[in-house]
Amino acid sequence: MDIRQLRYFIAIVEERKISAAAKRLHISQPPLSQLLKAMEEELGSTLVERSGKFLEVTEAGKALYKYALQMDQLMEEAKMEVKEVGNGVNGSLKIGINTFSVAELPELLHRFRIQYPKVTYKIQQNESAHLCKLVRDRVIELAIIRMPLELSHFSVLHLYTEPFYFITSKNQKLFDHEVSLADIQNHPLILPSTQGLGVHYLILEAFSRLHLRPNIVGECSDIMLLMDLISSDFCASIVPETLLKRHKGYSIHVHKISSVTEISSPVGFIWLKNHCLSKAAQNFVDLFKKEGMYTQRHELNDIY
Repeated sequence: MDIRQLRYFIAIVEERKISAAAKRLHISQPPLSQLLKAMEEELGSTLVERSGKFLEVTEAGKALYKYALQMDQLMEEAKMEVKEVGNGVNGSLKIGINTFSVAELPELLHRFRIQYPKVTYKIQQNESAHLCKLVRDRVIELAIIRMPLELSHFSVLHLYTEPFYFITSKNQKLFDHEVSLADIQNHPLILPSTQGLGVHYLILEAFSRLHLRPNIVGECSDIMLLMDLISSDFCASIVPETLLKRHKGYSIHVHKISSVTEISSPVGFIWLKNHCLSKAAQNFVDLFKKEGMYTQRHELNDIY
């Protein structure tokens, strides 16, 4: 067996279907099935067994999977040792950010670039659940995500729990204080993001948990358009704090939603558990821990 066969076997075990593993590996299904059969013949052991629609790993398969992961990791470490001479001054930082991003990330990346000017960057923006998949598939190494999500495969650094705000146009200053979801449920709301994803789900779940029926008149995934609609008195909205820090200068009133227990969004920094990070990624995590975003939260009163 060679390292290529072991990597293919890792994909088969993790995807639990030959078709899904073939898609992940960008190869056709028949050669992958033949490779699995050849490995079983070489080892004299059954590695996986079909159970319904999915494959179940045998005890022999579990043993091979454990060593395959170790060998794959050692191979990656060897490549990184050769390519990244020194202390991570070379290499690529592959990081994902959730749809609304994080306001302080550009400043942190700027500090990192000063320390490691030769590092290149691959930055992907997407919904948090998809970012988890990209990390798991090793397309990216690190991601900033919104929780709650299933994170058993990841190491997690909790950054902060982000509050949400009720926002209206300057012509609609409805409150002089923090508000509750009950206070605002009857106001026409257009929610950020799209149904079933991320922030949209968090907002609807918070209303449902309190047995409230909000007046949702629409949704908008274009944040600049959403802010224009609110400024023009077309609607109100509920948005996370980061969105307001990233999109300043709009003619709006902001009202913090009073209780963290009503609606909030924990934000975390993740990477694959039991996986050797590249030097560039490890250096970024270290910088994050030393002087990262979670130490720099400010009230929106400083902005609006």
